[in-house]
Amino acid sequence: MDLLEKHFMSKIDAEEKIEAKDWMPEEYRKTLIRQISQHAHSEIVGMLPEGNWITRAPSLKRKAILLAKVQDEGGHGLYLYCAAETLGTSREQMLDDLHSGKAKYSSIFNYPTLNWADIGSIGWLVDGAAIMNQVMLCRTSYGPYARAMVRICKEESFHQRQGYDILLTLSRGSDIQKKMAQEAINRWWWPSLMMFGPSDAESVHSQQSMIWKIKRSSNDELRQKFVDMTIPQVQLLGMTLPDPELKWNEDRKHYDYGEINWTEFKNIIKGNGPCNKQRIEARIKAHEEGAWVREAATAYALKKVQQEKSVA
Repeated sequence: MDLLEKHFMSKIDAEEKIEAKDWMPEEYRKTLIRQISQHAHSEIVGMLPEGNWITRAPSLKRKAILLAKVQDEGGHGLYLYCAAETLGTSREQMLDDLHSGKAKYSSIFNYPTLNWADIGSIGWLVDGAAIMNQVMLCRTSYGPYARAMVRICKEESFHQRQGYDILLTLSRGSDIQKKMAQEAINRWWWPSLMMFGPSDAESVHSQQSMIWKIKRSSNDELRQKFVDMTIPQVQLLGMTLPDPELKWNEDRKHYDYGEINWTEFKNIIKGNGPCNKQRIEARIKAHEEGAWVREAATAYALKKVQQEKSVA
């Protein structure tokens, strides 16, 4: 290591935050841009499966709650795009990478929402898995990312409770409602486990990210915590998880679970999931139709600058 890298690692080891103007290895910067931009893309694309249900939610209260949640997700994306911009990339470049298919987003958002119970399962399972991932990011080594995650995690906790409340209500309803809830849980359980990424043995980036303290736990560690946390919750619902191999392991003091379909995971990451195409098409359409808003905002900002200069 040269002196700059030694100083950088000494700050990491001392649990000091790396800030935007600090020297950092180029690979550290690139890793953060990749991770933060993918996280931002996931928040933005994640608005689509739920936004479709705002007008179809079963009550005015549910509509208002879901509307607030979707709005939160948009805000999370903006926080994260801003954090990534501190590393030298641009909003335009990140969005171009998303629209071209170069940049990825969470595989979970390429599954369809078939009925209202899916919105409950997304809130409970998907946002629950997201929280498990994101709480550790509040302590990530890059300061702007860590600070953005504090507020995001608080809001995600609300989202998880909202989802669980939907399923709890359905689980105490009619036989048809209970069946709807169980089928939604069956659909979203395995994709939620895939959200943590590939197994540690196959993860390309995890080891170095943990050395740099971008991540604090491995994919498999987080996945295990999520499984252990979810079992008591599903039991309270009076529902089951779609895994016949799920059982308590007394030696490990953890639940054992079945093998994830990694072929399906890789297929979706490559763009071949049930909704990959329509998700990207929807994002491109929204971006193109919103061009006039960006142009108007830029024109207004330039006019304000010119007015301030003339006054000065």
